[in-house]
Amino acid sequence: MPDRRKPPRRAGASMKKHSWLRPPGASGASGASGEPADAPAAEEEPGRAEPTGRGSIVQAAVYRDGHRVATPATLADTYRQLHAEPSGMAWIGLHRPSEAELLSLSDEFDLHQLAVEDALEAHQRPKLERYGETLFVVLRAARYLDAPEEVDFGELHVFVGPDFVITVRHGAAPDLSTVRSRMEATPELMALGPEAVLYAILDAVVDGYAPVVEGVQNDIDEIETEVFGGDPAVSRRIYELSREMVEFQRATRPLVEILRRLMAGFTKYGTDEELQRYLRDVADHVTHTSERVDGFRSALADILAVNATLVNQQQNAEMRALAEAGFEQNEEVKKISSWAAILFAPTLVGTIYGMNFDHMPELHWLLGYPFAVGLMALVCVSLYFIFKRRDWL
Repeated sequence: MPDRRKPPRRAGASMKKHSWLRPPGASGASGASGEPADAPAAEEEPGRAEPTGRGSIVQAAVYRDGHRVATPATLADTYRQLHAEPSGMAWIGLHRPSEAELLSLSDEFDLHQLAVEDALEAHQRPKLERYGETLFVVLRAARYLDAPEEVDFGELHVFVGPDFVITVRHGAAPDLSTVRSRMEATPELMALGPEAVLYAILDAVVDGYAPVVEGVQNDIDEIETEVFGGDPAVSRRIYELSREMVEFQRATRPLVEILRRLMAGFTKYGTDEELQRYLRDVADHVTHTSERVDGFRSALADILAVNATLVNQQQNAEMRALAEAGFEQNEEVKKISSWAAILFAPTLVGTIYGMNFDHMPELHWLLGYPFAVGLMALVCVSLYFIFKRRDWL
């Protein structure tokens, strides 16, 4: 953790400048962060891309001994207020900041180029990096949306220095206003410095996982019911929830290592014992959540396998039913064909002897009629026994 024993920043102290990420045409001269506390804004460097309005600032405040002493409206005001408080701490909350705002923060607090690029681009994996006396922490927050029954993920970048905390939020989660309110309600905890703010943010992110875990557990219970109920749309729901659990796993697994590294630095950086207890409690919750997420992935994989088996069984049953229906239909066709053949034989004989030609051998024969009838009967009986033996009748 940053060393709080470092002498506080003094008003007008020179700050290291970076030329990277600077808008074209901007000069490298000292900007707002290098001006005396009472310097007017009009005297700031004209080429500097310093935001003049609130921009993406959600809330900025300067604290002394755990109490808020100023609520600046702009970054420049925040810098001046911090310079005016030798033992103060600035907590700046941003939401999707612009390049100019990050450049201003980088110049004022000497933030590393790589960390600022990560905060600008977002889409980073959870990690913990140390750049000199500044910690850079990337967190993935999550929240459960009841209406669509899905998990929404947000990204949070935290810069922690000797006398400042900067949070850069990408997405709706987490809600840091409650963290700030809770910290301001306990000045003795806020007085412990930026480390306390970082731990409070970690605790809020991890606590935000609990409703997600409960929501996912309910979804899995519903999916199990749908699987055994034969819902055909359940496969898609299983797949979508599995993808969300992959994202959830990517958010929680690295956090275990981040907390382990923070706890490993307790002795080296002289972390307050109360903060140590808080961090250990957060680590326990992260471990529990990570194990639950791993269990969810295994359960979804098993459910998907069971669903595939049930679908195959249902398809086999349908194919069997179709085959049985086809067999029965074939049997009926055989019967109809057999009777048609039997009836065709006497029709053929009767048709031939019904042509009434004068020169037919049997036409004037005394036994012609009995012979024709007997021939019809013989053919019909013969065909009947032939079809019967072949189980067509």
